[in-house]
This record gives sequence, C-alpha cells and structure tokens, in this order.
Amino acid sequence: MKKNSFYAFAFAALLAVTACKKEDALSKVDPNSKDVEMYAPQMVNEAGIPIENTDPNAAVQSVENKVDGKYPVMTFNKKEHDFGVINEGDKVETVFTFTNTGDADLLITNASGSCGCTVPEYPKEPIKPGKSGKMKVTFDSGGKPGMQQKSVNITANTVTGRDVLSIKANVTPKAKPAETTVTQ
Repeated sequence: MKKNSFYAFAFAALLAVTACKKEDALSKVDPNSKDVEMYAPQMVNEAGIPIENTDPNAAVQSVENKVDGKYPVMTFNKKEHDFGVINEGDKVETVFTFTNTGDADLLITNASGSCGCTVPEYPKEPIKPGKSGKMKVTFDSGGKPGMQQKSVNITANTVTGRDVLSIKANVTPKAKPAETTVTQ
C-alpha cells in the first residue's frame, strides 16, 4: 500500500513539474522553416482586389478589424437574460436584439454556447451601420437542475473581436418517481 502511494505521489510530482512550463507553441516555430508553409492573410483594397505587400507587419495590419479606420459596433438591447424559475426538461429561448452603431459593416463570424445545452442562432450576412439584427438563444434544461448560468461567446469584426451574452435560470428538478414496495 505504501509502495503504491509513493508511486502515485512521484507520478503526480513529475506531472506537475513537466506540465507547468511557461513556453508557448509559437516560440518553438521557426519562421524560416520550409517544412510547413507559413502564410499571412491576404490584404485587399476597397474594390476587393488583392494587394501585394512585402511589409513583415502586413499580417498584423490585415487582421485588424477596421475598414479605412472605421469599425462596426454591436450595441445590444440587453446582454443578460434571466428565465426565472423553469422546470427541468423545459426548452426556453430568448432573443437578443443588437444594432450596428459603428461605421462599417458588422460580420458575426461565430457564436457558441458555453455548453451544448445553450445554442445561439445568429445572422450570417453583414449588418450595415444603423441596421439591427437578432440573436436567438435556446437553453435546454434537461439534466440541469438547480441554478444555471450560461454564456454565449460571440466573435465578430468589432474593435475587440469578441462579445459575451449571458443567460440564467433556476431549474426545478423533476420529481423522482416514488419507489414501490412489493408485499407478499
């Protein structure tokens, strides 16, 4: 028993020492390597024509979310929704309305729930400045009794590139079936 405990402790210590390195993957990549093709996103002009650029900072510049110094801005009517008390197994939904209050087209590239029980639906087409869109979020409370708080992570071409919505609900557990006793 002591021997097994010693091995378990030694393994845990070894794992802790080797797993906590503060290196990142990028520090191990040789940008001059010919093994893997390295590329930067292609920059385009106002007409959508690719621009040939030899500037080493071009990739950084092209990833910025601006168009001629103008950005889209997602302004929500609300960023949180409380479903209140619901029953376990209920599927509830809410709609978050947003307006592009910026100066460029808004493009949502992804929206994902913090778990599989939270499913967002978002517009795939660009939202023009001054126009509005809707994001429907559905929460499936099956197997989720108690207080629940979930988030929807949005990726878009805004200044920050990210936004977060949150929902919560107090889920009343299903009543457990009464156990029956067999008498003889």
